Amino acid sequence: MLDKLTQQQRMILAVVLSFAFFALYDTYFMPKPQINDVNITKQVVKQQALDIKQANSAPSIKAEPSSSVTKAPITSSKVLVSVEAKDFRLSIDNLGRVSSYELISKRFIDSEGNPAKLIDSSAKLKPLEIRFSDPSINSEAFSVNYISDKNSIVLNGKEESVVLTQKLSSITITKTITFKSNGTYTLDIKLSTPSEFFITNGSHPTAEDDRFVFNGVIAGRSDGSLEMIKDGDAEGNIFVAHADFLASSAKYYTTTFYDFKDGLDVVISSDLEENPESFIKSKTDITLHGYIGDKDYDKLKSIDKKLTNVIEYGFFTFISRPMFLFLKYIFSFVGNWGWTIVIATIIIKLILYPLTYKGMVSMNKLKELSPQIKAIQKEHKKNPQKMNAKMMELYKKNGANPMGGCLPMIMQIPVFFAIYRVLLNSSELKDAPWTMWISDLSVMDPYYVLPILMGGTMFWQQRITPTNFTDPMQEKIMKFLPLIFTFFFVTFPAGLTLYWFINNLFSVGQQYYVNSIFAKHKKGDGNDAKS
Repeated sequence: MLDKLTQQQRMILAVVLSFAFFALYDTYFMPKPQINDVNITKQVVKQQALDIKQANSAPSIKAEPSSSVTKAPITSSKVLVSVEAKDFRLSIDNLGRVSSYELISKRFIDSEGNPAKLIDSSAKLKPLEIRFSDPSINSEAFSVNYISDKNSIVLNGKEESVVLTQKLSSITITKTITFKSNGTYTLDIKLSTPSEFFITNGSHPTAEDDRFVFNGVIAGRSDGSLEMIKDGDAEGNIFVAHADFLASSAKYYTTTFYDFKDGLDVVISSDLEENPESFIKSKTDITLHGYIGDKDYDKLKSIDKKLTNVIEYGFFTFISRPMFLFLKYIFSFVGNWGWTIVIATIIIKLILYPLTYKGMVSMNKLKELSPQIKAIQKEHKKNPQKMNAKMMELYKKNGANPMGGCLPMIMQIPVFFAIYRVLLNSSELKDAPWTMWISDLSVMDPYYVLPILMGGTMFWQQRITPTNFTDPMQEKIMKFLPLIFTFFFVTFPAGLTLYWFINNLFSVGQQYYVNSIFAKHKKGDGNDAKS
């Protein structure tokens, strides 16, 4: 069947298959959320197997013999200190770890009135957990409780500190944590006796866990490059020296350590499911800066511009990042993310219009030449080489480009994927309304209005777009595409569906305009012929 397709039809089919592959890959092959094993006996057996595996495995990038992180025993905990601010609340447990963290500002409250839980008791790695290289010290550290100089803190715009102390047989650990209202904190760790240890920034937040986006660990090097390991891809130990930041990152949220002055010695290991576990390594007293919260661009930029690299856009980051800044610039004037998307879409369509216009004209020419193309295919069906030569001669004589109709579609693919990731990853769209029934652009349209409008305009555009299909079955298959795309877009964020609907709507207008110009041109040729 494929050998009967024209070059143009093969290109269109490739584009469609690319989009289908993208959607199906994200749906069925992206790493699934981890499942905590509640059976302690199985956990111990798996842990022993993992220790043997890691002992025999080679490091994947650059590792140091002393960089192997000691495993932590299974422990229970209770709240030692509670901290509450205007936008968040957290708890620190008796082992000096952040055992819960919730965002309580309005935009992060769900429809049932529940706050966004970034960290809870089920987290495999809790921020500020310390592990020692010395097995005996490590074992004792998970059995001796910390004591605190206060039980609760209320942040009213000012910094507040808490001092946690753990007295072990051979060493005393003192953690001084200074919290700020914007979600940042400073951590000072002092050891009475030097001993190599690892402190973690924690697992990535599980609130709004989404397999369509990056979930994993990002280490930002001082040269601006990133070491990124997503869930399911961790192998062995990775060591990154003097990193600017270490982030466990999910869709909208992150738990991050950063030090843009002296840098951080980062160690990333793998757990039983090959998910990355991230730590900062030190042998002496250390001061760290941290942030737990949403990946709001302005908030991260206010800490340090380099920290905005925590916002990950995938393969098309080089397009997505400028795209986000472009949207943000429009938003600064409009004040509504929905209308921002509408305006940005129109501007993108205008920028691409010259190329789109040429493609549409080419499609009209190919439709006009369709009878001659079919005649050539019929006459030379037993000699493909001669058939192609005749068709190329026909195209050249009439100024038609068989690839011209595909170029606008191909050009839109990276733009679509770029804006797809922007609208999927940007926490700014969280709880951002557009108009009427769309109260949150970061979630699917609750009434399916936008997906239906998107599918309808796609069908409309398809009806008025010239085609030159030679096989009726191929034409019928292509007619099902609007239905297939509508199915894909039902669960997509409303902001993304809005973009594609407006894109289709303006494509329809542009197609009508080009068709009318071509019809007038054709009529003019007819009048001239009569005269």
